[in-house]
Amino acid sequence: MDLGIAGKSALVCAASKGLGRGCALALAREGVHVTIVARGREALEATAAELEKVSPRGTAILWVAADITAPEGRAAALAACPQPDILVNNAGGPPPGDFREWMREDWIKALDANMLTPIELIKATVDGMIARRFGRIVNITSGAVKAPIDVLGLSNGARSGLTGFVAGLARKTVRHNVTINNLLPGFFDTDRIRAVVGGQAKTRGIPYDEALAERIATIPAGRIGDPEEFGAACAWLCSAQAGFITGQNWLLDGGAYPGTF
Repeated sequence: MDLGIAGKSALVCAASKGLGRGCALALAREGVHVTIVARGREALEATAAELEKVSPRGTAILWVAADITAPEGRAAALAACPQPDILVNNAGGPPPGDFREWMREDWIKALDANMLTPIELIKATVDGMIARRFGRIVNITSGAVKAPIDVLGLSNGARSGLTGFVAGLARKTVRHNVTINNLLPGFFDTDRIRAVVGGQAKTRGIPYDEALAERIATIPAGRIGDPEEFGAACAWLCSAQAGFITGQNWLLDGGAYPGTF
């Protein structure tokens, strides 16, 4: 299927690795001019080289080494891609732990990264999308929004706050062909998931491989998700054909969430 977005521009955050990288690859394959942002220069350069290999000739691939959760990082990203047609919000999640150990500073840092940063980027780009009569905003949140994970309280709270904000705004922008949706990853093969499983294994005093096998056993699909299949879902949500979908929370978890709704 031709997604109808060749020649559009995209800003993809935290895109040097993991799910952000998967989204950037999928968009580049569709001929989207992609600007990727992350903190690590070496990983960014490697990912940009991969994007250039898979994208059609003439597709612009740019990278910006910056912390998207900081004002100066957002300014650098928007200077490189000032008028994106597609915005993929993503930032590393806060660390796991016991809420009794978290201080106010921990909560503020989580909110800044996983709620306020996406809102600031939406604020900076949505009016331009409305003026051009095309915009696709995808926020990478977490399956924990649907089924909270006890050790991820900081993430549960911050990402749920973003979800509530998006629910209201998405109904106002869709009449202008600007959609805002959330993608909720479950158990994907990323550094973040490895860190979470490692933390759980340490807390329980069991080997990492045992903790990993236990987690996989809870997934009806019987496997870990591939970041590139997550990226393919993101690309379709950014497509011309997806203009009637907004304010939704798409759960990609291999069937792990047991609810009907």
